[in-house]
Amino acid sequence: MPYWYHYGTMGWAGGIGMLVLMALVLAALVALTVVLARRGPQPPSPAGTARRILDERFARGEIDREEYERRRDALTRTS
Repeated sequence: MPYWYHYGTMGWAGGIGMLVLMALVLAALVALTVVLARRGPQPPSPAGTARRILDERFARGEIDREEYERRRDALTRTS
């Protein structure tokens, strides 16, 4: 015999519980997506890039020690 007018063993509370469970699962999936998206590779900061270029130029001998220290100090003051 079909159960047209019966809601099963849990009644109407089972339907509400199922909606709450589905909302929690959806919220967990959204939170997981946000966390994983934020953990991706971050672009280097402009100050870090400028400092790296300055270090490389000094290492190659393109600038002398005084010039290197002057520019390094200028970079650290503005950052």
